[in-house]
Amino acid sequence: MYDDILLPVDGSEGASPVLHHAAELAQWADATVRVLHVADTTRDSVTTVGKTVVDALVQQGEEIVAEAAETFETLGVEHDTVVVQGGPAETVVEYADAEGFDLVVMPTHGRTGLKRHLLGSVTEKVVRLTDVPVLTARLPEEGRIAFPYERVLIPTDGSTAATRAAEHGLALADALDATVHVLSVVDDYSLGIDVRSVTMSEELESAAQSAVDDVLADAEARGLEAVGHVEHGAPADAIRDTVEETDAQAVVMGTTGRRGVARVLLGSVAEQTVRTSPVPVVTVRHERED
Repeated sequence: MYDDILLPVDGSEGASPVLHHAAELAQWADATVRVLHVADTTRDSVTTVGKTVVDALVQQGEEIVAEAAETFETLGVEHDTVVVQGGPAETVVEYADAEGFDLVVMPTHGRTGLKRHLLGSVTEKVVRLTDVPVLTARLPEEGRIAFPYERVLIPTDGSTAATRAAEHGLALADALDATVHVLSVVDDYSLGIDVRSVTMSEELESAAQSAVDDVLADAEARGLEAVGHVEHGAPADAIRDTVEETDAQAVVMGTTGRRGVARVLLGSVAEQTVRTSPVPVVTVRHERED
């Protein structure tokens, strides 16, 4: 399913679980991992050592990718490394799109302060802008990130973007022989008390159920075990709650969705989920649907 995986690294302490997760994905998919470090050209890093002009950030980047490469070498993962210059988020997006990667793997936390390279904010920009699916994972306080996934959660609102993401999620679940949980959230709380009504709530719930049923039908056609869920409330909160209730080990969702009163999954919800999900989130971008 994935042949070429891009792993941006910044040398953050504690990023080892995400690196190992990328290694497990690559071993499972028989994929090659390219380890990328972006030397941030928005910072002054050129200095002179003796008579030699040295870019300290590029030099540091070479050390960072070499360290990651040692880990992949030990794990027997096919890999290569590259250090490029530019703004971190924009460069990752341009590089991933231009080089035709199948997946980008990024942590949602990185360095802080002046040493920051790939923080959550940079990851969120990549999620929002790249056409390549992005797997984001929080750095666990202890332990490892579970893989292979046995249960995959697919949030949907029936939009074109959500449908495309659901196709990706079903393909991943199929390849892993995982159980699928399909969720649609009725965001009636955002409507305001003055426009809420039993009729409106019923219409939204009917639309949510229809969105779930469509994905369940696709899952059934693939021979997958699948369970549907319709919940009410704030979408990002409902996604996290459903992750806990179903013991899902990954979430696959779109980064855009419907707008207006029919809205369930918007980019902001995807970003909230990426920022707070206790399990890896695979985001699939699609042009906005009005």
